[in-house]
Amino acid sequence: MADIYPIGTLPPVGEVPKKMYAQVIRQNRFGDPRIAFQIEEVDVPPLKPHEVLIGTMAAGVNFNNVWAARGIPIDVIGIRMKAGEPYDFHIGGSDVSGIVYKVGAEVSNVKVGDEVIVQHGNWDPNDPWVKSGKDPMLAPSAGIWGYNTNFGSFGQFCVAQAHATLPKAAHLTWEEAAAPTLCGTTAYRMLHGWKENEVQAGDVVLVWGGSGGVGSQAIQIARVAGAKVVAVVADDERGEYCKKLGAVGYINRKKFNHWGIPPHWKDDSRQKEWMAGARVFGKAIWDVLGEKRSPNIVVEHPGEATIPTSIFVCETGGMVVICAGTTGYSATVDLRYHWVRQKRLQGSHGSNDEQAIAYNNLVRAGKIDPCMGQVYTFDQVGQAHYDMESGMDTLGNRVILVGTPEKSLGRK
Repeated sequence: MADIYPIGTLPPVGEVPKKMYAQVIRQNRFGDPRIAFQIEEVDVPPLKPHEVLIGTMAAGVNFNNVWAARGIPIDVIGIRMKAGEPYDFHIGGSDVSGIVYKVGAEVSNVKVGDEVIVQHGNWDPNDPWVKSGKDPMLAPSAGIWGYNTNFGSFGQFCVAQAHATLPKAAHLTWEEAAAPTLCGTTAYRMLHGWKENEVQAGDVVLVWGGSGGVGSQAIQIARVAGAKVVAVVADDERGEYCKKLGAVGYINRKKFNHWGIPPHWKDDSRQKEWMAGARVFGKAIWDVLGEKRSPNIVVEHPGEATIPTSIFVCETGGMVVICAGTTGYSATVDLRYHWVRQKRLQGSHGSNDEQAIAYNNLVRAGKIDPCMGQVYTFDQVGQAHYDMESGMDTLGNRVILVGTPEKSLGRK
């Protein structure tokens, strides 16, 4: 057996080489993802008893490793080293499809040779919160695999916790299977994870960024539940894409100009101007639906630019659920419309095993399309993150080929 294998290949199943190629971030390269990510040779990492070593066939791209490359809002390398990790680098990647090559001594749910994906919820199995049976994604030790943890999917081999290792959908190619899981399980928790506001048949669901990763999955999950989805997009092409996924219609956000933090409530004239814009947006939802109904659930991620509008248009007793802040974190809410109409503003992060399994079962049953978008080669990991950060057009999820040869694109 060779000490290292070329990108686009892997050793025979079960044979673990000493070294691997990985796209590595180091602190002295923080900044532009095209510089921060560099291909290096590193040792194949050892396993803890509850962990699994996976030969990476393909990897998904998510915005979290744009932040890792930039070193903001946290330095993931510095934080882990402060906690005692010996590695002075970061190998990211929070979505994967691949083959199990080795399992830890305590692992019983998967075996060498299994074709798997990984859900991104990660936690210390000895955390007292987790051992007590509470939602592990609320535990002090909870984090995101391939962001808060090292040895994610941007290496030829990755290390995942056994509980997070799930069966790959047999009908999907490697690259298709690597595309949706972080976004899909995130969306599933947003729509099914919060008691009293779980999506129900007949609900109206407003989905921001409907053609993107979380949005494309949220549309489908809500559709499977029998909800009516209205997508918010940047152009008609994206809107038509959302309709193909199951949205009843879409709103082009570029037709409105009231975005951002609204004027102070004491600034009467400007407040009225902003409110008029928000009301027009709310009416656009009614026009798409063909009836005067407001969203029972709003699936949010832009944050600063859109939260005021989302809270305003949400139905009485409804929920605005947010998983990110892609336009910023300083959100302002008009509390008059929040408390009097008893709306809920809910943060949502990651997914627990129950939610991830439920989502993966929908994918395996063919009820959810992975929405694979642009596919990159391994040497383009930095470019893929730069494109994502720059907002370059793509429908669905970006994917990196690792163990899958470029010439096999489109085949299992």
